[in-house]
Amino acid sequence: MLQKWIDILKELDFAFQPIIHTFTGKIYAVEALLRNVEIATDFHNIQDLFDTAFEDDLLYQVDLELRRKAIKKFKKIDIENIKLFYNLDNRIIYSKNCPQGQTAKILEENGLKKDAIYFELSEKGSMIEQNALSSMIYKYKNDGYSIAIDDFGIGISGLKLLYYSEANIIKLDRFFVTNINTDSKKKLFCSSIIDMAHTMGMKVVAEGVETKEEYYTCKNMGVDFIQGFLVQRPTLITQEITESYKNIIKFLKEDRRDNSKNSIDKSFIEDIKPLHIDTSLHDLFLYFKEHPYNTFVPIIDNYKHLKGVIYEVDVKKISYSQYGFSLAKNTSYCSNICKYIKPALSVESTWGIDKTLELYNMNETDSKGIFVTNANKYEGFINVNSLLSLSHKRNLEIAKNQNPLSKLPGNNQIEEFIHKSFKLIKDDNTFHMLYFDFNDFKPFNDTYGFRQGDRAILIFTEILQKYLPLNSFIAHVGGDDFFVGFSCLKYEEVYEYALKIQKEFKHSIKNLYEKKDIENGYITCYDRFNVQRKFELLSVSCAIIEISLNSKKKNFDYILGIIKKSSKKINFPVGICI
Repeated sequence: MLQKWIDILKELDFAFQPIIHTFTGKIYAVEALLRNVEIATDFHNIQDLFDTAFEDDLLYQVDLELRRKAIKKFKKIDIENIKLFYNLDNRIIYSKNCPQGQTAKILEENGLKKDAIYFELSEKGSMIEQNALSSMIYKYKNDGYSIAIDDFGIGISGLKLLYYSEANIIKLDRFFVTNINTDSKKKLFCSSIIDMAHTMGMKVVAEGVETKEEYYTCKNMGVDFIQGFLVQRPTLITQEITESYKNIIKFLKEDRRDNSKNSIDKSFIEDIKPLHIDTSLHDLFLYFKEHPYNTFVPIIDNYKHLKGVIYEVDVKKISYSQYGFSLAKNTSYCSNICKYIKPALSVESTWGIDKTLELYNMNETDSKGIFVTNANKYEGFINVNSLLSLSHKRNLEIAKNQNPLSKLPGNNQIEEFIHKSFKLIKDDNTFHMLYFDFNDFKPFNDTYGFRQGDRAILIFTEILQKYLPLNSFIAHVGGDDFFVGFSCLKYEEVYEYALKIQKEFKHSIKNLYEKKDIENGYITCYDRFNVQRKFELLSVSCAIIEISLNSKKKNFDYILGIIKKSSKKINFPVGICI
């Protein structure tokens, strides 16, 4: 290597930024971030450094020395089972005459195994670099390393890369995480990506989490890990990296939402005894012999992390052969069981029943059930029959409480929503509710019949589901009264949603009227006092209520009474502060 590069590399250092479990606040990994580039060298930034190394045809050699430096410093972090995320330049695939196995040697020198490191490959770059990225992923996964895709969502290949990559982890770019609590488009994008990643067995990291509100939003969407200034800024001092982060644990305790009704009943989880990843082939054969009713076995590592599953059918040909057991005892033939491990369909216990059932139903393989983990640690297995029972139980719960016409949640869930929201109110935050009430609905029903009235209710239901953010709580009080609950939105945003819904309903509902009534702009019928008079075409009133800390004294009936009274006969949203 050129002397100038040797001198440059001596001046560079690495800072580490923690990546933590979203639902526990415990550390999972650190990302190595290059430092001192602008201060100690003539380069303008990190990208400039790697561009020059690539132009000098020394990118691999430079990266290998940086890799060595990062791993050596990472080893000083005294936390058991912590992982290292190390960034690779996609162009390294073009380097010629690269000796194989160098990373494995560096890890071995520092007493680490291959599972200690994730290679982070960026989705950014040209189309040529995107093709290189696919090749890189295949190469490193084939060598037994874990892969994380960085900057996901802002590159060229996008969903195609997600589909083909089979990466272990994807990292949502900070662009999508910043202000995600107030941006419905970002929520929609990220929640879709998270669901797809989980379906394909990938975990998700949210990068750049800086506020409590962003953290709560990511947590509610099912993000597995978070990284950002809210947890800790990158630090050059390894002693500042800790096993858990008290501020995140504090936020978890403050977020008292009761998810127990949608959690997985532990009675449905079977405790199938797992095998360690270093188990010999001979002991695997003995396992199936001693457990004749088990057709598969979960595989875990030293830390009980689920690594995959081995199916008896895949080893039956050897185990039942004449010399199968003898061969299995021969360590020179096969020392462990890694070659038989297949990916396991799994869910985190915190994801709840709905997502568990959804993931299983979306899985196209002939799976006999789904594995359950807690912070990646193996907890057990739910078989198909138990999943069917869970699904039936969940459907009964939903049907019991939903409105039979609109299929929306009813009064019980509305009361629960208000009760839970009250618990989350602090001095510095509020939440908002909308109450929608049709104007002149009885005259419409009397003139056009109840069937058309039901159609009007269904039209409004579809409008709410179409135009409101995914995390909105939409409910049907009964008749022509609807309820919507928001969290993490400003009053101005709530007002715009309400106004848009009113305008859309007024426009859409005209399809239910006869032509002459549309031209007149009214219908003529008898009122409740048996007096014939004109009634305007259907519209919807809306009251917006802002709940603050002082509202905790108010009960459900009082709040609904205030809203209903305020919403009548008003064709623009009216705000009320309780």
